[in-house]
Amino acid sequence: MEIKKIKVKNIITKSNLPVCEYSVNPYIGCQHACKYCYACFMKRFTGHNEKWGEFIDIKFWDKIKNPEKYKDKELFIGSVTDAYQPCEIEYQRTRTLLEELKGSGAKLSIATKSDLILRDLDLIKTFPNARVLWSINTIDERFKNDMDNSVSIERKFEAMKKFHDSGIRTACFISPIFPKLTDVKSIIDRAKDKCNLIWLENLNLRGAFKQAILDYIQQTYPELTELYTELYNKGNNSYWKNLDNELQVYAKKINLEYKTNDDSFLNDFEAKPIIVNYFYHSKIKKSALNKNK
Repeated sequence: MEIKKIKVKNIITKSNLPVCEYSVNPYIGCQHACKYCYACFMKRFTGHNEKWGEFIDIKFWDKIKNPEKYKDKELFIGSVTDAYQPCEIEYQRTRTLLEELKGSGAKLSIATKSDLILRDLDLIKTFPNARVLWSINTIDERFKNDMDNSVSIERKFEAMKKFHDSGIRTACFISPIFPKLTDVKSIIDRAKDKCNLIWLENLNLRGAFKQAILDYIQQTYPELTELYTELYNKGNNSYWKNLDNELQVYAKKINLEYKTNDDSFLNDFEAKPIIVNYFYHSKIKKSALNKNK
């Protein structure tokens, strides 16, 4: 692992993401090394030649001088890195950020695959309407270990429950859904009493990792090669349409609200658990920022 310390001018940057006004990434790179991670595109801008998951830049910045300017603003922590990856234990850049923003009135959303975030539970509780999202796309530990270096699935669910029980809004981000490998219903069953939102996102293969994933499927699950070829080389999306219909029926069966291509879900984050399907990325709108929580 190549680790270096860098000085940055600003740790909080304006964002075009539909879920926030600002993005915050205390690190460049990620030790979780997810084989399907879209954030590997960052290498184009950082000059790294190392394989994704084999380098980390530790960001240092001047103390935030006027944190109150972020009052009522949406800040998303971890859009292209995991703020609670293992190096956070030593460098505590995420904790430093939270301490600097404490009392500012900023609205935080934090995405992670770690339970290290439990260390900062009491600190996160001081922020209004804070949200924490865990990415879980399998209940098969072997498959998880094939795909990334994050903590076990059980540890993720345990952390989610502790945050939920403490009153912090939580989400289970079932992403990316691997066709025929991600048991979406089982994950929903495990998560529905531990979170306020279940967010579904399909596997999108693009860039450098597309062939790596297709090769993995061919080598490890050869019986699925034809399906993945149809989806990712021939553009046949019928699988997602059928899964969407199947999950709508399932949600009704277990008495959960189900929304498809609806960016208003953020308004409902405090209600009982809902399922939101984001299989169709072109439907994501900037209007998601027009929300009242």
